[in-house]
Amino acid sequence: MSQYYRHLLAFIFAIDEINSNPDFLPNVTLGYHALDSCGDVNKAIENVLRILSGPSRTVPNYSCRSHGKLAGVIGDLSSETSLHIANILSLYDYPQISYGATDPLLTNKKLYPFFFQTLPSDRVQFNAIVKLLKHFGWNWVGILASDDDVGERQTRVLKNMGEIHGICFEFTLKIPPRDSNERMQKILRRIHFMDYTGEEIYFNENGEMATVYHINNYLACSNHSILEEHVGTFNVSAPEGKQLGINRSLITWKHHSREILRSRCSEDCPPGYRRILHKGKHTCCFDCVSCSEGAISNTTDGESCEKCPEDQHPNEKKDKCVPKPIEFLSYKEDSVASVFGSISVFMSVIASVILGIFILYQDTPIVRANNQNLSFLLLVCLILSFLCVFLFLGRPEDVTCMLRQTAFGILFSVAVSSLLAKTIMVCIAFKATKPGSTWMKWMGIKIPNCVVFVCSFIQVVICICWLSISPPYQEMNTHSSPGKIIIQCNEGSVVAFYTVLGYMGFLAAVSFVVAFLARKLPDSFNEAKFITFSMLIFCNVWISFIPAYMSVTGKNSVIVEIFAILASSAGILCCIFFPKCYIILMKPSMNTKRHLLKAGL
Repeated sequence: MSQYYRHLLAFIFAIDEINSNPDFLPNVTLGYHALDSCGDVNKAIENVLRILSGPSRTVPNYSCRSHGKLAGVIGDLSSETSLHIANILSLYDYPQISYGATDPLLTNKKLYPFFFQTLPSDRVQFNAIVKLLKHFGWNWVGILASDDDVGERQTRVLKNMGEIHGICFEFTLKIPPRDSNERMQKILRRIHFMDYTGEEIYFNENGEMATVYHINNYLACSNHSILEEHVGTFNVSAPEGKQLGINRSLITWKHHSREILRSRCSEDCPPGYRRILHKGKHTCCFDCVSCSEGAISNTTDGESCEKCPEDQHPNEKKDKCVPKPIEFLSYKEDSVASVFGSISVFMSVIASVILGIFILYQDTPIVRANNQNLSFLLLVCLILSFLCVFLFLGRPEDVTCMLRQTAFGILFSVAVSSLLAKTIMVCIAFKATKPGSTWMKWMGIKIPNCVVFVCSFIQVVICICWLSISPPYQEMNTHSSPGKIIIQCNEGSVVAFYTVLGYMGFLAAVSFVVAFLARKLPDSFNEAKFITFSMLIFCNVWISFIPAYMSVTGKNSVIVEIFAILASSAGILCCIFFPKCYIILMKPSMNTKRHLLKAGL
């Protein structure tokens, strides 16, 4: 009550100063009526009617004043009483100046055009409260409000502003009027006051504890002592036109503690985690779960996780995306690439040496016996097939992707066509040895050349169509293996790829059947049994290749294909040419026409 008495003394002093100084209001003398509403709405309405009607009788819409005019009304201190006073004074266009009311409703000039506030509205204070809560990380709080319309409006506005900033309000306690002492005592029994009423309150319900912060007009605009009393020792600086600054390092809490009080339902989710809300509970009460595979969260208390781009993946903490490692059959990182490269060079050198031997001994019977031109062509194809392995090693590019499949497909078609032509020539040669046979006219180079050309040309046409319609290309595969990027060749058209393999298998099967049927011909004219073995190896390798190729991905599929190329090429080289080289180099006595006619090859 002493505070209100000081307000009255200040008011009377101001009136006396104005009346005693002719420079303020010349030829005007101010008078006053001072009435106490006691914070009661009914008392405030009664007092304003007495002011309007005069001192003798209270008659609405009638004034009994004999002299003097009512200039205006100063007051009341509370928003609730000020609203009712304003409703009456606005009917008569009397100004009302309030030094304490801060209800935002009073700022509506359409409803209260003659009401003037000397303090900012509650919205300014609420904004400061919200900023203070955010500053200290308090997002699970309660509200103490007066049990009236003003308290209801203030609670609603504060909740709306707080929810925008992610602040949850666990409960609202209504403070009753002064005459409801019994109800006030019940509320006080439910809460525990620390030091100052309205500062820190611990509310216990069902074993849970929440911290309630009720700050009343602590920035009501330039006295910061209330803030210092409530919170402790602050370093407060608020230059004109600037926001209030708080030095957290100088804050001293209750019992001289420097530890910031906690008021949270759940701890913040660290980066790499996201929130899962509890159904039916506040948004401030949640669990933290790790981001799913391929997603990250780089903010604290994130509501969701974000997918990484396809060429990136989360780090171990799942708080940022990092580039995926690149995988291909590399010389530097994969020793198998160096092994395959060495084998390829070694086998191509062996095939070249055999080609040199055949050229050097091209006039000998064993070289001439089975069409030396086909042997030369077959050796060249085998040399190139060994070397085409290098198209499969290293980082794939568009050019190498187009060349690798078509090159080995055409080379193997030429090689198998040569073997087919050799087998056909064995059969024709056997038929031609019979007296009076008409097969003699088919002897020569025309038949084998036609067989090789036609069979190879069909494969060339298939490859040209493949490259023209849907050629292979370099592809960055981000789906087959999580956590890495596989750089591989996309075949473009799977149908074309398996058509190339299928045609090559068809030629091998035909060669195998023809050679198998000719295997019992006399050895002196016969190379068919060696071709039978080579085609048996060739077919087994490529039949096994298809399921193996389809069951693996990335560089493993390349390894399977390289192995098939090397194995099938080596099988042909060993079965067809090693026996002949053995005779040429180790048994020169067998490399004579006489011996061939007697014993056969």
